[in-house]
Amino acid sequence: MQKITLTTLKSKKNIPPHLGKNPSKITAITAYDALFARLFDGIVDVILVGDSLNMSFNGKEDTTSLSLQDMIYHTKAVLAHTKQSFVIADMPFGSYASEKSALKSALKIIKQTGVQALKLEVPLSKLNIIKALANEGIPIMAHIGLMPQFVKFEGGYKVKGKDNHQSAYLLESALAFEEAGAFGLLLEGIIGGVAKEISSKVKIPTIGIGSGVDCDGQILVWSDAFGLFSDFKPKFVRQYLNGADIFKSALQKYVDDVKSGDFPSEQESY
Repeated sequence: MQKITLTTLKSKKNIPPHLGKNPSKITAITAYDALFARLFDGIVDVILVGDSLNMSFNGKEDTTSLSLQDMIYHTKAVLAHTKQSFVIADMPFGSYASEKSALKSALKIIKQTGVQALKLEVPLSKLNIIKALANEGIPIMAHIGLMPQFVKFEGGYKVKGKDNHQSAYLLESALAFEEAGAFGLLLEGIIGGVAKEISSKVKIPTIGIGSGVDCDGQILVWSDAFGLFSDFKPKFVRQYLNGADIFKSALQKYVDDVKSGDFPSEQESY
């Protein structure tokens, strides 16, 4: 696998309607440390250092308390062992409340980590921020639909595009963010038909999570996909591994071997 660049991702746009296997689909997953970044690198197109780490890694109830310095720390760790996949970092809640703070935060992340792009959860009212960052040459992915950083404001995680007003707003937002300079869109928790319409009308790639099969790519949180986060399982998650049970079983075997004196063996001792 060659190094994935912004040009690579843009070239994967205009995927035809779903007809089974499609090798041009963008594949993406989250990672928060060097260990898993090394495992995922070169297999997926995109690694997202998502603020979801605040829940699956830090044990918090939502993403909003993650700090800018936390994101920089984890992004550095991921980039330490990512040589082929394209890396995007989330901008944490509160780090882009205004054009000035957004530019300051974005430049700090990029200069301290070298990450290839940033992702922002933005309502249409923050179009000016996307423009300001793009004008500085910062690659930005706009995150629309269900935005976890708005969980307190909305009183929960709510699927978007259920009525004509929401659908029209989402399409207007997608087209406006494209015009403002975003290189791509992350569509979360959007009714499949609406996500399909958005994907067909914008000229930039879309990556979906809980937004149906017709986006240009898909992303999952790695601890959801591999069964290690057990607090809840969203409808859109497919578990590819029952990771928690596998790790617990292996851990119990280690404990049993230590207690029985079976570990370490003579061959495992100096």
